[in-house]
Amino acid sequence: MTERKDQLVAELVRSGRYQNASEVLREGLRLIERREAEDVAKLVALREAAAVGIAALDRGDFIEFPDADALGEYLDAVADSIIRGE
Repeated sequence: MTERKDQLVAELVRSGRYQNASEVLREGLRLIERREAEDVAKLVALREAAAVGIAALDRGDFIEFPDADALGEYLDAVADSIIRGE
């Protein structure tokens, strides 16, 4: 490890947050595992959402807008409807 990382580990132990360097390392590994699991879950959700969208396109279930302003107006109306609880 770099000197800076050694200092950080020592400070975390000295502060009482961790009993020793092994605990600091274990916590770091737990955080990495958690982040990787979250990344996998996000990717799965993204793929599922993409599949739903592609299926809707294949069915012809979509709206075409003549320009960006028309799309913006539609999205504003949808947002207003959601806010009103409709």
